[in-house]
Amino acid sequence: MNTPFFKIIKNVSQITLFLVTTFVASASAVEQKDPQLLLEKVTNTTFSRIEQEQQIIQSNPDHLRAIIEQELMPHIDYKFAAFKVLGKHFRSVPKARIPEFVEEFRQYLISNFAVALASYGGQELIFEPVKYDDSAKSMTVKAIIREASRPDIHINFKLRKNKKTQEWKTYDLVAEGISLLSSKQSEFAPMIRQDGIQAVIDVMKQQNSEPLTVAVNR
Repeated sequence: MNTPFFKIIKNVSQITLFLVTTFVASASAVEQKDPQLLLEKVTNTTFSRIEQEQQIIQSNPDHLRAIIEQELMPHIDYKFAAFKVLGKHFRSVPKARIPEFVEEFRQYLISNFAVALASYGGQELIFEPVKYDDSAKSMTVKAIIREASRPDIHINFKLRKNKKTQEWKTYDLVAEGISLLSSKQSEFAPMIRQDGIQAVIDVMKQQNSEPLTVAVNR
Protein backbone atom coordinates (compact mmCIF):
# COMPACT_ATOMS: atom_id res chain seq x y z
CA MET A 1 0.00 0.00 0.00
CA ASN A 2 2.98 2.28 -0.58
CA THR A 3 1.26 4.48 -3.18
CA PRO A 4 2.16 8.17 -3.72
CA PHE A 5 -0.97 9.22 -1.84
CA PHE A 6 -0.04 7.25 1.25
CA LYS A 7 3.55 8.45 1.07
CA ILE A 8 2.20 11.99 1.46
CA ILE A 9 -0.10 11.27 4.36
CA LYS A 10 2.62 9.38 6.19
CA ASN A 11 4.49 12.68 6.46
CA VAL A 12 1.82 13.97 8.84
CA SER A 13 -0.58 12.41 11.30
CA GLN A 14 -2.95 10.47 9.05
CA ILE A 15 -5.94 11.01 11.26
CA THR A 16 -6.42 14.62 10.28
CA LEU A 17 -6.54 13.71 6.61
CA PHE A 18 -9.15 11.02 7.12
CA LEU A 19 -11.41 12.33 9.84
CA VAL A 20 -12.34 15.51 8.09
CA THR A 21 -13.64 13.61 5.10
CA THR A 22 -17.03 12.98 6.73
CA PHE A 23 -19.89 14.52 8.66
CA VAL A 24 -21.49 14.39 12.11
CA ALA A 25 -25.06 13.11 12.25
CA SER A 26 -26.09 15.54 14.99
CA ALA A 27 -25.25 18.65 12.96
CA SER A 28 -27.62 21.59 13.10
CA ALA A 29 -29.82 22.59 10.17
CA VAL A 30 -27.35 25.30 9.19
CA GLU A 31 -24.43 22.85 9.28
CA GLN A 32 -26.32 20.34 7.17
CA LYS A 33 -26.47 22.94 4.41
CA ASP A 34 -22.86 24.06 4.71
CA PRO A 35 -20.31 21.28 4.09
CA GLN A 36 -17.43 23.35 5.45
CA LEU A 37 -19.16 23.83 8.80
CA LEU A 38 -19.76 20.10 8.91
CA LEU A 39 -16.08 19.37 8.27
CA GLU A 40 -15.06 21.71 11.06
CA LYS A 41 -17.59 20.21 13.46
CA VAL A 42 -16.61 16.61 12.82
CA THR A 43 -12.96 17.40 13.50
CA ASN A 44 -13.69 18.88 16.92
CA THR A 45 -16.28 16.26 17.85
CA THR A 46 -14.26 13.22 16.83
CA PHE A 47 -10.99 14.47 18.30
CA SER A 48 -12.80 15.08 21.57
CA ARG A 49 -14.15 11.54 21.61
CA ILE A 50 -10.70 10.11 20.91
CA GLU A 51 -9.26 12.01 23.86
CA GLN A 52 -12.10 11.04 26.19
CA GLU A 53 -11.93 7.36 25.29
CA GLN A 54 -8.16 6.91 25.35
CA GLN A 55 -8.30 4.44 28.23
CA ILE A 56 -10.65 2.19 26.27
CA ILE A 57 -8.55 2.56 23.12
CA GLN A 58 -5.35 1.65 24.94
CA SER A 59 -6.86 -1.55 26.31
CA ASN A 60 -8.77 -2.38 23.14
CA PRO A 61 -7.36 -0.75 19.96
CA ASP A 62 -10.26 -2.10 17.91
CA HIS A 63 -12.43 0.44 19.73
CA LEU A 64 -11.08 2.88 17.15
CA ARG A 65 -12.90 0.86 14.52
CA ALA A 66 -16.09 1.16 16.57
CA ILE A 67 -15.69 4.95 16.68
CA ILE A 68 -15.23 5.04 12.93
CA GLU A 69 -18.24 2.80 12.36
CA GLN A 70 -20.44 4.96 14.57
CA GLU A 71 -19.26 8.45 13.73
CA LEU A 72 -17.84 8.38 10.23
CA MET A 73 -18.99 5.63 7.91
CA PRO A 74 -22.72 6.51 7.85
CA HIS A 75 -21.71 9.82 6.26
CA ILE A 76 -19.14 8.69 3.70
CA ASP A 77 -20.33 7.91 0.18
CA TYR A 78 -18.32 4.70 0.10
CA LYS A 79 -20.46 3.11 -2.63
CA PHE A 80 -19.81 5.97 -5.04
CA ALA A 81 -16.13 5.93 -4.07
CA ALA A 82 -15.93 2.17 -4.69
CA PHE A 83 -17.48 2.55 -8.13
CA LYS A 84 -15.04 5.37 -8.94
CA VAL A 85 -12.15 3.10 -7.97
CA LEU A 86 -13.43 0.39 -10.31
CA GLY A 87 -13.60 2.99 -13.09
CA LYS A 88 -13.83 1.47 -16.57
CA HIS A 89 -13.67 -2.03 -15.09
CA PHE A 90 -17.13 -1.56 -13.55
CA ARG A 91 -18.77 -2.79 -16.76
CA SER A 92 -16.46 -5.76 -17.26
CA VAL A 93 -16.25 -7.32 -13.79
CA PRO A 94 -18.88 -9.95 -12.87
CA LYS A 95 -21.88 -8.09 -11.47
CA ALA A 96 -22.32 -10.76 -8.81
CA ARG A 97 -18.93 -9.77 -7.33
CA ILE A 98 -19.63 -6.03 -7.04
CA PRO A 99 -21.61 -6.14 -3.75
CA GLU A 100 -18.74 -8.00 -2.05
CA PHE A 101 -16.23 -5.56 -3.53
CA VAL A 102 -18.22 -2.59 -2.21
CA GLU A 103 -18.52 -4.08 1.28
CA GLU A 104 -14.83 -4.99 1.45
CA PHE A 105 -13.95 -1.51 0.21
CA ARG A 106 -16.07 -0.11 3.04
CA GLN A 107 -14.19 -2.25 5.56
CA TYR A 108 -10.94 -1.30 3.82
CA LEU A 109 -11.70 2.37 4.49
CA ILE A 110 -12.46 1.59 8.13
CA SER A 111 -9.13 -0.23 8.45
CA ASN A 112 -7.24 2.71 6.94
CA PHE A 113 -9.11 5.18 9.11
CA ALA A 114 -8.23 3.08 12.17
CA VAL A 115 -4.53 3.21 11.28
CA ALA A 116 -4.89 6.97 10.92
CA LEU A 117 -6.62 7.29 14.29
CA ALA A 118 -3.91 5.22 15.93
CA SER A 119 -1.30 7.80 14.89
CA TYR A 120 -3.29 10.86 15.99
CA GLY A 121 -0.99 13.78 16.69
CA GLY A 122 -3.28 16.80 17.00
CA GLN A 123 -2.22 18.90 14.01
CA GLU A 124 -3.99 22.16 13.23
CA LEU A 125 -6.50 22.09 10.39
CA ILE A 126 -7.19 25.43 8.70
CA PHE A 127 -10.07 25.70 6.23
CA GLU A 128 -9.94 28.19 3.40
CA PRO A 129 -13.06 30.37 3.00
CA VAL A 130 -15.51 29.00 0.46
CA LYS A 131 -18.65 30.51 -1.00
CA TYR A 132 -21.40 27.95 -0.74
CA ASP A 133 -23.91 27.66 -3.60
CA ASP A 134 -27.15 26.01 -2.49
CA SER A 135 -27.84 24.87 -6.05
CA ALA A 136 -24.50 23.06 -6.38
CA LYS A 137 -24.49 19.27 -6.72
CA SER A 138 -20.80 18.88 -5.95
CA MET A 139 -18.07 21.02 -4.46
CA THR A 140 -14.50 21.14 -3.21
CA VAL A 141 -13.52 22.31 0.25
CA LYS A 142 -9.87 23.34 0.58
CA ALA A 143 -7.82 23.20 3.75
CA ILE A 144 -4.28 23.27 5.09
CA ILE A 145 -2.80 20.91 7.67
CA ARG A 146 -0.27 22.79 9.77
CA GLU A 147 2.24 21.22 12.13
CA ALA A 148 5.23 22.80 13.85
CA SER A 149 8.55 22.24 12.04
CA ARG A 150 6.83 20.64 9.03
CA PRO A 151 5.74 22.09 5.67
CA ASP A 152 2.04 22.84 5.25
CA ILE A 153 0.01 20.09 3.57
CA HIS A 154 -2.65 21.30 1.13
CA ILE A 155 -5.73 19.10 0.86
CA ASN A 156 -9.00 19.24 -1.07
CA PHE A 157 -12.16 17.44 -0.02
CA LYS A 158 -14.45 16.35 -2.85
CA LEU A 159 -18.12 16.27 -1.90
CA ARG A 160 -21.38 15.49 -3.64
CA LYS A 161 -25.02 16.01 -2.72
CA ASN A 162 -27.37 13.05 -2.60
CA LYS A 163 -30.26 13.72 -4.99
CA LYS A 164 -32.83 12.05 -2.75
CA THR A 165 -31.76 13.11 0.75
CA GLN A 166 -29.97 16.36 -0.19
CA GLU A 167 -27.22 15.34 2.24
CA TRP A 168 -23.63 16.24 1.50
CA LYS A 169 -21.15 13.38 1.68
CA THR A 170 -17.50 13.15 0.81
CA TYR A 171 -16.16 10.70 -1.75
CA ASP A 172 -12.54 11.69 -2.36
CA LEU A 173 -9.57 13.41 -0.73
CA VAL A 174 -6.81 15.08 -2.71
CA ALA A 175 -3.54 15.64 -0.81
CA GLU A 176 -0.88 17.77 -2.52
CA GLY A 177 -2.52 17.10 -5.87
CA ILE A 178 -2.80 13.33 -5.44
CA SER A 179 -6.30 11.85 -5.28
CA LEU A 180 -7.01 8.99 -2.89
CA LEU A 181 -9.42 7.41 -5.36
CA SER A 182 -7.08 7.82 -8.32
CA SER A 183 -4.29 6.29 -6.26
CA LYS A 184 -6.43 3.27 -5.36
CA GLN A 185 -7.63 2.98 -8.95
CA SER A 186 -4.04 2.88 -10.23
CA GLU A 187 -3.16 0.29 -7.60
CA PHE A 188 -6.12 -2.01 -8.22
CA ALA A 189 -6.54 -1.72 -12.01
CA PRO A 190 -3.57 -3.97 -12.93
CA MET A 191 -4.74 -6.58 -10.43
CA ILE A 192 -8.22 -6.60 -11.93
CA ARG A 193 -6.84 -6.94 -15.45
CA GLN A 194 -4.44 -9.75 -14.60
CA ASP A 195 -6.19 -11.70 -11.86
CA GLY A 196 -9.75 -10.43 -11.70
CA ILE A 197 -11.70 -8.54 -9.08
CA GLN A 198 -11.40 -11.38 -6.56
CA ALA A 199 -7.68 -10.65 -6.26
CA VAL A 200 -8.48 -7.09 -5.15
CA ILE A 201 -11.11 -8.34 -2.73
CA ASP A 202 -8.57 -10.75 -1.22
CA VAL A 203 -6.00 -7.96 -0.78
CA MET A 204 -8.54 -5.79 1.04
CA LYS A 205 -9.67 -8.72 3.19
CA GLN A 206 -6.08 -9.33 4.24
CA GLN A 207 -5.57 -5.76 5.37
CA ASN A 208 -8.99 -5.66 7.04
CA SER A 209 -8.03 -8.69 9.14
CA GLU A 210 -4.75 -7.25 10.41
CA PRO A 211 -4.78 -6.39 14.13
CA LEU A 212 -4.67 -2.72 15.08
CA THR A 213 -1.97 -1.42 17.41
CA VAL A 214 -1.61 1.92 19.18
CA ALA A 215 1.26 3.64 20.94
CA VAL A 216 1.43 2.94 24.64
CA ASN A 217 2.54 6.43 25.59
CA ARG A 218 0.46 9.09 23.90
